[in-house]
Amino acid sequence: MYAITIAIGLGAGVLGGLVGIGGGIIIVPLLVFGLHFDQHLAQGTTLAAMIPPIGLLAAIEYYRNGHVDIGIAAIIAVSFVVGGYAGSRFAIAIDASILQKVFGVVLILAGVAMLIKK
Repeated sequence: MYAITIAIGLGAGVLGGLVGIGGGIIIVPLLVFGLHFDQHLAQGTTLAAMIPPIGLLAAIEYYRNGHVDIGIAAIIAVSFVVGGYAGSRFAIAIDASILQKVFGVVLILAGVAMLIKK
């Protein structure tokens, strides 16, 4: 189990640094299907895992190369805290199977939007 967990973290870190995706896109499905977590446990574990390292080294590297707008990042960070709290309160209140479907739809919509954007 530890080897799988390490592989999940490394994979999410590499993809996060490479293409700027949130670790949850990778970690949540792998916890659900690889370690058989329910959706709530997978999302909560992912959030707890991402708090300390949430792209810190990757963000520093982007910043060093002039690719970070600190003002915009700060506004997003504050808004993210408020939105994250509200979203987690809602997620906890709904059934795990519904939450899993919502997660899947969000991923599909994001993927389609990326593919069709000009």
